[in-house]
Amino acid sequence: MSVSHPRVLAAQALSGIVHDGVSLRAAFASFSTKLSDARDRALLSALLHAGARWWLRFAVALEGLLERPLHEREAQVHALLVLGLVQLEILHLPEYAAVAATVDAARDLRRPAFAGLVNALLRRWLRERDARNAALDTDIATRTAHPRWLIASISADWPSDADAILAADNEQAPLWLRVNRRRVTRAELAARFAAENIAAQAPAALPQALVLEQSLDVTRLPGYAEGLFSVQDGAAQFAAGLIDARAGMRVLDACAAPGGKAAHILETADVDLLALDRDRQRLPRMHENFARLGLRAEARVGDASDPSAWWDGRRFERILLDAPCSATGIIRRQPDVKLHRRASDIATLAGTQDRLLESLWPLLAPGGRLVYATCAVLAAENSACIGAFLARHADAAATPVTIGWRAAGAGVQNLPGEGGMDGFFYAIVEKRA
Repeated sequence: MSVSHPRVLAAQALSGIVHDGVSLRAAFASFSTKLSDARDRALLSALLHAGARWWLRFAVALEGLLERPLHEREAQVHALLVLGLVQLEILHLPEYAAVAATVDAARDLRRPAFAGLVNALLRRWLRERDARNAALDTDIATRTAHPRWLIASISADWPSDADAILAADNEQAPLWLRVNRRRVTRAELAARFAAENIAAQAPAALPQALVLEQSLDVTRLPGYAEGLFSVQDGAAQFAAGLIDARAGMRVLDACAAPGGKAAHILETADVDLLALDRDRQRLPRMHENFARLGLRAEARVGDASDPSAWWDGRRFERILLDAPCSATGIIRRQPDVKLHRRASDIATLAGTQDRLLESLWPLLAPGGRLVYATCAVLAAENSACIGAFLARHADAAATPVTIGWRAAGAGVQNLPGEGGMDGFFYAIVEKRA
């Protein structure tokens, strides 16, 4: 394989992400199997994340460099050119090496006729970069690499915080772990990491959390195969505490896959838990996660909005609804959200969230608790959704969420990057007895 091979794969994968709607996670999972060297896989990951994160800036930059647009059949060449600029401006790779390797990648893509164009455009960029970057920075869409509809929505909902949210979206998120308290203490796992020279912080607000200073292949960390920990952002780790499940309770995780929050609940209390998800293809991974962690739960295929197809009539004392959402709070981790989400999706998602709440509410026992969560930052999916639900149900009462986040209607909101965590919303609704 040539030295440019990761760049060839990155161009192919990024083209699929941008033009075919392939998720970044799926693209990396597919293309990384073609690389045997861990350093090449790390480069592929860096290229894909930076390429998706900054596409809306550097695709526009290319428009100013090209004398005429590339034909649509040259989508991979287009992606390669964007990746060339990303290597220079975001990853800060050595200029000569980045240009030469990207030119080689054009040949390896079986597009040798474009090698000269790639070389010329990247060298022109290096000569004119200051002026061209300054021009891109005059427009908020290209300065922040966000779609205009999302900038407008964030600015409307969070006028004082919009700039900070947009900036945080373009930062790399830290690696958060959740310690499996049934198998090890946080101090013991931290000591194992330290023995391997793996630096980790232990945040006070989350007693089972560790934050690694460097993002690493978690499957190679000590204790992974033994089920001593899971990957879970700090914001998501509050869910189990808010559910407040106690021994013997019947608990429903209504949109459970891949099972992280369900596993955390099971690590916290001996409960009868049903992990439900409508996507059959996601259940095997959920089973694998439970098995690795030494946990037992019933995992079932089912649509939470249609309980008649799966509910046995016995009510739950606790329900977690981690609702399908826009994922606008986790753009740091999934920058392809900026490319795939559309303004019209928000009303559709809000409608789905309303239906889920209405469908699940009869399943909650009197005196029971429902925790509503999203990894979104838009009010339509969060405070407005819960506010409307409470207005429709006289037997529903909002309970204060006391985790130190900012108030957002009847719930609380963490914005991307705050506390080193993802953007997340929680509300607690209890059913009057």
